[in-house]
Amino acid sequence: MKGRGDTGRVEASRKEKSTGEQKAGRRLAAAVILLAASAVLMGISAQIPAFAEWYSETIYPWLVTTVGRIMGLFPFSVAELCLYLLILGFAVSVVILIARNIRYGGGGSRTFSWFSKVILTVGILAILYTVGCGINYHRVSFSEKEGIVTFSYSIEELKEVCIWLTEEVNTVSKGVSRDSSGLMELEAPEEEGAVEAMKKLAETFPSLEGYYPQPKKVTVSEILSYQGLSGVYSPFTVEANYNGDMTAYNKPFTACHELSHLRGFMEEREANFIAFLACIGSERTDFQYSGYLSGWVYCMNALYRTDPAAWQEVRAMLIPEAEPELAANNGFWDSYEGRISETADRINDTYLKVNGQADGVQSYDRMVDLIVAYFGQRKN
Repeated sequence: MKGRGDTGRVEASRKEKSTGEQKAGRRLAAAVILLAASAVLMGISAQIPAFAEWYSETIYPWLVTTVGRIMGLFPFSVAELCLYLLILGFAVSVVILIARNIRYGGGGSRTFSWFSKVILTVGILAILYTVGCGINYHRVSFSEKEGIVTFSYSIEELKEVCIWLTEEVNTVSKGVSRDSSGLMELEAPEEEGAVEAMKKLAETFPSLEGYYPQPKKVTVSEILSYQGLSGVYSPFTVEANYNGDMTAYNKPFTACHELSHLRGFMEEREANFIAFLACIGSERTDFQYSGYLSGWVYCMNALYRTDPAAWQEVRAMLIPEAEPELAANNGFWDSYEGRISETADRINDTYLKVNGQADGVQSYDRMVDLIVAYFGQRKN
């Protein structure tokens, strides 16, 4: 009887092993299909921009309205929570795999099963990324759709824009509330204000019409700070997330920047430009201040690189009340500079270039070209 029992257990073990390998094989097959579908969709959108445009105007808005609305029910960043759970789950699975292989031996099939789950997870993330933002990188740009044409401008034209922005900062600055340190205090929650600002801007620019879920502050914002990031759009959960530890004047601009990605505009310079327009067009003074001061920083940096003397002349025109903002902002980001932020910057640079933004992280600064073009249209 004992011998027969052992034989039965061995046969059951073999059957269980065979079933496990079959399941692992099916998971790998599903992963391959998902990865292939992601690659095909990305390839088609790159080669046929009309497909990317069709997708961004028909399918993607539906994702924002459904998935974005569902995720909006949660007061916290679902993407952030999922990231922690994914890291924890991966670490625990590795420990369990090693422990079982040591205890029972013969871990080939067990390791293969674990590997198939990892690859399937990668496949799922790849297809979610593709439908959540990857295709949109190849659509028609916001500036092209709205007829904002950039041009080669002179140093004098850039200087004129910088003077305009300085005057606007000085004017709006008088209407914002400040704390004991001289830093701007928000009139109300930035999340609601960002949605209102984007909806108001959509009245002028139809390509921005659609549903906007409230942007979400990342609970452990130091994760973004160490990477030198003010915000991030999650294509996996269709959420706009931003760094809650930044100086207050940065938050409205960043929240609007991330929300612009939910309209399918992925280029960073355009997201910055949209955020600029949304903020300066807002009915809230703190948002206007955030928009003008953010635009001022970008344009003044561009002026400094081309004509330091002209920069010095315009720089002296800035109202003293704005100085604490600039000092606090520089101090905040300087405190997180290091190997982590440098590595994250290189990764982000590569990511942007792979997705068709040849300037990489420098594309954020290219909003200056759009602001100059916008200013020229306003004059005319």
